Amino acid sequence: MAKKKNWGVTTLIALGSLLVLFPLYIALSIALKTPDELAKSALAFPIGLHFENFVRAIEATNFFQALKNSVLITVVTLVFTILTNSLVAYAIARNMHRKFFKGLYFYFVSALFIPFPIIMLPIVKQTSLLGMNNTWGLILLYIVYGMSTNVFIYVGYIRSIPKELEEAAIVDGCSTWKVFWKVIFPLLSPINATVGILTCLWTWNDFMLPLIILNDSGDYTLPLVQYVFQTEFGTDFNLAFASYILALAPMVIVYIFAQKWLIGGVVRGAIK
Repeated sequence: MAKKKNWGVTTLIALGSLLVLFPLYIALSIALKTPDELAKSALAFPIGLHFENFVRAIEATNFFQALKNSVLITVVTLVFTILTNSLVAYAIARNMHRKFFKGLYFYFVSALFIPFPIIMLPIVKQTSLLGMNNTWGLILLYIVYGMSTNVFIYVGYIRSIPKELEEAAIVDGCSTWKVFWKVIFPLLSPINATVGILTCLWTWNDFMLPLIILNDSGDYTLPLVQYVFQTEFGTDFNLAFASYILALAPMVIVYIFAQKWLIGGVVRGAIK
């Protein structure tokens, strides 16, 4: 018996796809137009494909230096976030019955309710005094500021893992350190994928924190160098959108190549 198609769901998916693809079409269209074509219509398909806009955008933003900075900051932040935040969350999750660790958990979670503008000026002052207004200081801040969300996510997941697995490993002679890295950490693949995606997107796309922390223009990230197209009298939209596409492309490429590991991690988590 043939299954009936759910046209309602299909229609919603189609509309959702259009909502996602339409802004992308607009960005590509503007990036490939001349200023005169853009003045006539932003929605019309470009008459000629002006790829020179991308070349000029690369030159204007010092794209490859900014790309190098963004990759360095994102990769280092991602690695240390997963390694350190999961370890902290494990200690909290397995000792939640103790007042100190329970208080520590609520301390981390309470940071979720503090708006960033409130602590922005103190951060600028402290990082300047400590000489942390550079790439490595920015990486440290990303790791620390992501901890509240990540600990909240990790603790809930770790508490769902049966303690019997750890007890069996301890009987076999494993220390607490080995229990985490040999037993618990491999089981965290699905949640590591979630934390990794959130961390990458936040770190790669963030504008405000690099803006207030980085002093040297040679350390600027891709979102920060987009500022070059903002002038006192307007914005060069053709070059700006070409630069936006260039900044977006690396994260899209990473997802295309990494999606099988991400999906595999989610599947393993579902059948665990």
